[in-house]
Amino acid sequence: MSESPALATTTQANIQGSDWAIDLAQVAKTYGRKIQALKGISMRVRRGEVFGLLGPNGAGKSTLVKILMTVIKPSRCEGSMLGQPIGSRAVLRRIGYLPEHHRFPTYLTGAQVLDFYAAMTEVPRADRRKRTPELLDLVGMGDWGSTRISKYSKGMRQRVGIAQALMNNPEIVFLDEPTDGVDPVGRRDIREIVAELRRRGKTVFLNSHLLSELEMVCDRVAILVHGQVARQGTLDELTAGKERYEITLAGDEAPTRIESALPGLLRLDQPQGELAKRVGARGELAGGQWVEIDHATIRVGTTDPATIQPLIDKLREHGAVIRSIRPHRPSLEDLFLEAVGEPASEPPPNTPPNNAANNAGKFAAKNGGAA
Repeated sequence: MSESPALATTTQANIQGSDWAIDLAQVAKTYGRKIQALKGISMRVRRGEVFGLLGPNGAGKSTLVKILMTVIKPSRCEGSMLGQPIGSRAVLRRIGYLPEHHRFPTYLTGAQVLDFYAAMTEVPRADRRKRTPELLDLVGMGDWGSTRISKYSKGMRQRVGIAQALMNNPEIVFLDEPTDGVDPVGRRDIREIVAELRRRGKTVFLNSHLLSELEMVCDRVAILVHGQVARQGTLDELTAGKERYEITLAGDEAPTRIESALPGLLRLDQPQGELAKRVGARGELAGGQWVEIDHATIRVGTTDPATIQPLIDKLREHGAVIRSIRPHRPSLEDLFLEAVGEPASEPPPNTPPNNAANNAGKFAAKNGGAA
């Protein structure tokens, strides 16, 4: 991907000051007297990183993004964005935004959509004319720029939406469900675009339900649950102490082989003779590493392969046939489900509707910032 004004690299002059592109404390939003959409969000996003925001429906993800974009007025909001108070118009001009469920005028062509939104952000006409074909090519829509939006598929509209969010060469790009309705090839292309933005020093804030997509591209994530940050950090930080090795044995005699091999190696929580009967029997190795036994599988809380060698040797001595040995780190989905538990299948009654259809236009017209 060649360097171009459409995606110019963020220079050192652009990133002076705090290392935090977004620094939030106690962001709250209450609808009416009872509905607390956000209950005091504290969150930090580093400059130049890809940050993922995830949570179940109704957790407050889109509400938070709309507060940062000044589409929604918070009940309380402390913090800064690009070193300025939240809502600063000067900062909003340096932001790109793709809202969820966006709608563009269907009578416009893709190229006209980019020109229209860039004009609202006061991008000079000469720059608009140059960036439009560059960004259409970037999102794989170079051959469709002269076609009306009414002829586009949902995935094509998403691609154009990403392009419009980049028209003002922003320092922070907010992408709310950017891969919604996009096929697997398109999702891969969008990941590559996000990676390129990071390489050029841009900060990318992603809000998505596709956890596998976030896991592949994000430097750090935050998990929202019931309007609060349940967890926040890198995947390494969030999985610390949860990584393990899994040893799986073959054959119906596997529990018996485990039973006979472990005395002397393992301190058990259950009396000897219970391992073959109980799922999830727990104990620990002499070195203190936790062990869990589930029928024919032994899980050991370590990332050091040397730690499990005596256990493997002992199993083989007692006739165990080892089917597999593999290191395991919890996925982002595992962390998400652990943090969320079992959320309600339906949103609470009287939850405000998610009317994000025209947020891009409202945001730009109100603030003179990026659509």
